[in-house]
Amino acid sequence: MTKYPLVLTMALTGLNLQAQTTVIRSEKLHRIDSLAQQLIKTQQTAGINILILKDGKPVYDKAFGYADLETKKVMQTNHIFRIASQTKAITSLAVMMLWEQGHFLLDEPVSKYIPEFKKTKVLKSFNPADSSYTSVAPIREITIRDLLRHTSGLSYPVFSIDERMNAIYAKAGVSTGLGSKGVLKERIALLARQPLLHEPGAAFTYGLNTDVLGRLVEIWSGMPLDEFFRTRIFGPLEMEDTYFHLPKEKQDRLVALHEKTKGKLNKHKGLIYEGNAADYPVTNDIYLSGGAGLSSTIYDYSKFLQLVLNKGVYHGKRLIGQKTVELMLRNQLTKNMKINGENEDFQFGLGWGLVNERNSYLHPLSPGSFFWGGAFNTHYWVDPKEQLIGLVFTQEYMPESYWDLGYLFKNAFYSLIED
Repeated sequence: MTKYPLVLTMALTGLNLQAQTTVIRSEKLHRIDSLAQQLIKTQQTAGINILILKDGKPVYDKAFGYADLETKKVMQTNHIFRIASQTKAITSLAVMMLWEQGHFLLDEPVSKYIPEFKKTKVLKSFNPADSSYTSVAPIREITIRDLLRHTSGLSYPVFSIDERMNAIYAKAGVSTGLGSKGVLKERIALLARQPLLHEPGAAFTYGLNTDVLGRLVEIWSGMPLDEFFRTRIFGPLEMEDTYFHLPKEKQDRLVALHEKTKGKLNKHKGLIYEGNAADYPVTNDIYLSGGAGLSSTIYDYSKFLQLVLNKGVYHGKRLIGQKTVELMLRNQLTKNMKINGENEDFQFGLGWGLVNERNSYLHPLSPGSFFWGGAFNTHYWVDPKEQLIGLVFTQEYMPESYWDLGYLFKNAFYSLIED
């Protein structure tokens, strides 16, 4: 465990170049320790990895508890986690890299590149007796921007806010991407044959949009998704522990899933969503899900976030344009869009949740920040104003309250910041 001194940073603001000093009260970082230890003691989690960077340097970097409760394997900071939906930001960046190269326009129909979506319709009526339904042609087609901001009408199997979609997807065999078997091209073609929950552009509905984007990356680049990630993103960022399929020599670093049942936390030994294997990162038959398939470490993922915080540059190497990153960090949800499953003031860019003046009352983060997480209780946030990156990784199957863990640590850490 590493201890870091008080961190002082100077930022020039305004035309008068007036200096502002931001201080992190390092002598009170024990609050983070206490919170982590309390969560483990009360069996909210088996183990936690926490990394907080300020101005590109770690101010907090610790592991707590166990990576495997059953074997009492102690958690280490280099352990590997299923990051699930944190995959989405990486896929979204890949998409925008190809956008810069002229492969597509944001408001083009998806069917221009995946013809099966030309026939995708909108759900009209549903029969719960046999999950049959009727559908109608949409007013307009799904666009690539719809996929990036989750306004296509595509939903998620198992997790949908609408039980009709859960039933329709289950009957058709649509996959979550969390350890799902198959081939990406075939899974997306199947998805295109299912109805949309609503008209494209009518609402924010979190769904399989980014899996479709992953397939589009393959079409535009001519490479499998994992190869594009490796050559265009992971290699330049020196992300050496991020994979769809973990190599054999790294499999022992994968953290076990844990689940609380009857008030007690235990290692999860059964299958997970839609009957997939809990140890799917060590298998070779899962499809390359751009929405949920990756596993990674806090260190690797922090490099990706540092790239975005630096507006496209990492260690002096530019991977994506500054203006492209700025576009990704701009709210894409219009005022007349319904927000399904989130606060009414929820804001979303091209790949992640946003904090801005409209919803800053919900967060301790500064306006201009962005955040997201993964289904197995991993969380990240980036605060450009404070030049902060935070990552909190655990591994719970069906956590009791998903967003709470991220907020608990944000609240504790931001209480240490003073101007």
